[in-house]
Amino acid sequence: MTVTAYTLAVVLNLFCLFLGYRFLFQPGPAATGYGVPADPRGDAGAYLTIKGLRDGTLGVAGLVVLAFAGARAEAWFMLAVALIPLGDTLIVLRHGGAKAVAFGVHFATALIVLVSAALLFAA
Repeated sequence: MTVTAYTLAVVLNLFCLFLGYRFLFQPGPAATGYGVPADPRGDAGAYLTIKGLRDGTLGVAGLVVLAFAGARAEAWFMLAVALIPLGDTLIVLRHGGAKAVAFGVHFATALIVLVSAALLFAA
């Protein structure tokens, strides 16, 4: 179970790095994938960059916590981070995005992050 817990945590943190990269360097497609399309050349450009920086930083922070503080600290980190995809679910729904994306991407991500936290607490 320890290998599974660490592997899932690393994969989730690397996924955050990927999302950050995508929002920084491919903001239009990333916003569409998020569930609320935006024109990166318009007013939304700064917010897409902020999201990219946020996601990338969370990925780095998660890897640092896992490497230097261990599984229990990473579990608490994952519990806190789970609030973000839960909030993203509400954002997509509030702004007219597809329910399939809200629940199939964001809410599902929150559940996977919570599973990761539970596995890390058990490790």
